[in-house]
Amino acid sequence: MNFQRGRTRDEPEINLIPMIDVLLVILIFLMVTTSYAKLAELQINLPQAAGEQGSATPNKQIHVAVDASEHYAINNARTPYSGIDNLAAALRKAAAGEAEPTIIISADAKAPHQSVINIMEAARVAGYGRITFTTQNPAK
Repeated sequence: MNFQRGRTRDEPEINLIPMIDVLLVILIFLMVTTSYAKLAELQINLPQAAGEQGSATPNKQIHVAVDASEHYAINNARTPYSGIDNLAAALRKAAAGEAEPTIIISADAKAPHQSVINIMEAARVAGYGRITFTTQNPAK
C-alpha cells in the first residue's frame, strides 16, 4: 500500500566539487609545510679541527688510543678489549687513584664509531666525566 502516490522521491546526490576543494587545500598545505631533506648529500669529514693547544691541566691525563682495527691502547700500553667493565677497570688502574683524570681519546679517522663510544662508556662506568678528543690540523 503506497499512500504517497503522487510524490516522487528525490534521489540523494553526492556533490564532488566541495570534496575536491578540500583535498586540494590539504595537498597545498602538505606541499608548503613539507621539507625535503636529502640525507645522502651530507658530507662529514672527521677528525680535523683548527684550534690551539689548550693550557696545561692540573689533572692527570690518560691517553686512550684506538686504531682502525679496533685495537685499544691506554697510555701507550696495548690493552685488549673484552668488554666495557674491563676497559673501565683498566682506566681506573691508569688513573692510579686520581679522582677526576682527563681522558684524552685519540681515534683513527677510519676507526668505527662504536669503538669511541666504548671508550666513552668505559669512562662513564669508571666515574670519569672529563673527556676530550685529539684532532689534527687539515693539510694545507
